[in-house]
Amino acid sequence: MFCPVCNNKDSKVVDSRISADGASVRRRRACEKCNFRFSTNEEVELLDLTVVKSDGRREGYSRDKLIRGLKRSLEKRSYTDNNFDKLVHQVERDIQKKRRGQLTSQEIGEIVMNRLKTFDKVAYIRFASVYRSFEDVKTFESELKKLLGGKKVKKSARAKK
Repeated sequence: MFCPVCNNKDSKVVDSRISADGASVRRRRACEKCNFRFSTNEEVELLDLTVVKSDGRREGYSRDKLIRGLKRSLEKRSYTDNNFDKLVHQVERDIQKKRRGQLTSQEIGEIVMNRLKTFDKVAYIRFASVYRSFEDVKTFESELKKLLGGKKVKKSARAKK
């Protein structure tokens, strides 16, 4: 790890702490040349995972795509960076639990929706509406009923007009 101040390649680990969810390690380091202290984070990376798309194409797993999709569904919703990072870790941990070198995009989408369902219900509906290609209001209403556990969905004043 290069020192951010003097660019020296030698640093020593002063302290290591595992995150609360156990998915990453934060290390305090000290440069051996200028003694500047800095922190690094280590995370597990999904390297050898192939994603099979719905049209049969194959591509490598991209954490950036996962993050973009989650952020799009959470747009204008309140959440902390820490909670978002935990969500990403949970999704990736669920992917790792499959213990397979290849997953379909549909399997990954289901994992994301299961995690979003408890993280933010509005984001879940947004993600599901795109992922499952809701074609009409009935499909949307059906998904809302499932989310609410069979409770009747109230129609807004606009919908009654």
